[in-house]
Amino acid sequence: MKKSLADEAEVHLKFSAKLHSEVEKPLMNFRENFKKDMKKCYHHIADLLKQLASRYALVEKARKALTERQRDLEMKTQQLEIKLSNKTEEDIKKARRKSTQAEMVTTTLELERLEVERVEMIWQHLCQYTQLRHETDMFNQSTIEPVDQLLRKVDPAKDREHKTGNIRPVDMEI
Repeated sequence: MKKSLADEAEVHLKFSAKLHSEVEKPLMNFRENFKKDMKKCYHHIADLLKQLASRYALVEKARKALTERQRDLEMKTQQLEIKLSNKTEEDIKKARRKSTQAEMVTTTLELERLEVERVEMIWQHLCQYTQLRHETDMFNQSTIEPVDQLLRKVDPAKDREHKTGNIRPVDMEI
């Protein structure tokens, strides 16, 4: 019986060695290779995660830069719009000033023309009055004659030419 137990034990040892060499060793090799492959995969995944993180950081940085650039462009656009509106307002003001100046010049010329007509008309009326007084009042010609002579000597065009009569006479109370 001992022999059969020893044979049995030897069979079990051979079976165990055969099982170890044929099944367990390839499984252990597979396990080691799988560990190595998994380690490579983990390193590869870690590298990919690092690349993804760096790309994400770059995208975020670019997005922030783009947002800031858009904000700057909007501010510059607003400033340009303000400048353009200010420039437009200045152009409008300049045009109004030029228009007002031109209107003032034409109005001044018209007023000067009307003043010339008024002075001429007054002068003519005074001349007619002295002429009529001279013709109708023969007795008082000595008083009218000097006034008429002085009136004939007055030349409003010559006065305007020499800039006389710029200062208004004092208003006199009669």
